[in-house]
Amino acid sequence: MEHVSTATELSAAAALSVHVDGVMAGEQVSEEVRGTLGGACDLAMLFISGEHIQHAQEIVAHVGRTIEPGAMITVTAEGLIGGDREVERASGVSLFGATMPGTTIESFLFKDLPHARVEDPASLLRLGHAIGAREDLRSVLFFADPFSVPAAAVVSSLSAVPAAMPEVARVPVVGGVASGATAPGGNVLGMNHQLMRAGGVGVTIRGDVSVDTIVSQGCRPIGQAQVVTGARRNLILTLGNRPAMAVLRELVESMPEDNRKILAGGVLIGMVFDEYKSRFGRGDFLIRGIMGVEQSSGAIAVGDMVRVGQTVQFHVRDAQTATEDLELLLTGEAFKEPAAGAICVTCNGRGKRLFGKAGHDSTRIARGLFPEVASPAIAGMFGAGEIGPVGDRSYLHGHSACVAILRPGREAFDAG
Repeated sequence: MEHVSTATELSAAAALSVHVDGVMAGEQVSEEVRGTLGGACDLAMLFISGEHIQHAQEIVAHVGRTIEPGAMITVTAEGLIGGDREVERASGVSLFGATMPGTTIESFLFKDLPHARVEDPASLLRLGHAIGAREDLRSVLFFADPFSVPAAAVVSSLSAVPAAMPEVARVPVVGGVASGATAPGGNVLGMNHQLMRAGGVGVTIRGDVSVDTIVSQGCRPIGQAQVVTGARRNLILTLGNRPAMAVLRELVESMPEDNRKILAGGVLIGMVFDEYKSRFGRGDFLIRGIMGVEQSSGAIAVGDMVRVGQTVQFHVRDAQTATEDLELLLTGEAFKEPAAGAICVTCNGRGKRLFGKAGHDSTRIARGLFPEVASPAIAGMFGAGEIGPVGDRSYLHGHSACVAILRPGREAFDAG
């Protein structure tokens, strides 16, 4: 379904309600967003958590009637973001709405997408046509249920569309994995008024708007970078011709006793995405979880495919590094055109679990993007996976904070 904006001004609004009545919470956020925008919107993002998930149909209906979105995505989560606030493991409703003049928004469902493989240009071309990819594509927002959608593979295919469509320079995909349930059938995802208990939903944004992105992974490297010398699918067999587990064990044993407390949150693996660099720093790795160990061989199973010759380095979750990384990325945003609004998906392992207090990411994002705004237009969720670009490709992440930032497009910038 395609929606062409008739708006005259780029504007965004967000609202968060923790009213004990789910329907009332939906009414509060929709009235607040409508009041700020002064009318209907082109794009709406609705996030619902806790007990309010059971009222999703009523909430969606009321939001739809009130803000009349051209396209609306609904996702359920275990925690929400609204303005500079975060609500974790509680019931609430968060809503984002934006008017985007000069844009076209094309919505799609995962179930309607053709199967695509990165190595098959013909299948990528079909996928590009299905999502409405054109030369003026600015971003794809995609949200998926973890129990029914291979999100990592879908994101990889979406990101690879330019290989079959040269006119499309890049497909930055931003979004996340629903975290509102711990079993199949518990999440709710929606496109406009259609709600589902499985699958995925997305929109393609084209035209005169800028969609910038931040992906803050916030993990600290430990030890030295290593080259994979033996691999099989998602197994790292050897590092530097030594059993991978032996290398990790040696690293842990070499750490001073008082430093080992950083391992309490588990060890992760960072996988270099650009091997052409001569040196690797904090932002050069894709962070993946360690899924287990094959005791007989000493191999380590990780949450991604691995190849021989790849450079990897062990990492740990670290609150200080996560803070520094996010603040550094936000510092760079201060030199750009002022933001109209932002959609944020942060890992459900961040928040209070990592930082010890609520609002860590949201307050910094609000301060960094909207330093003089009392009610910043930020909305989002704590996801079971976050989607965002690193380098020229988009990936499914863990432990990160991913932010899509709306700014005026080139035509509006030139006119101003």
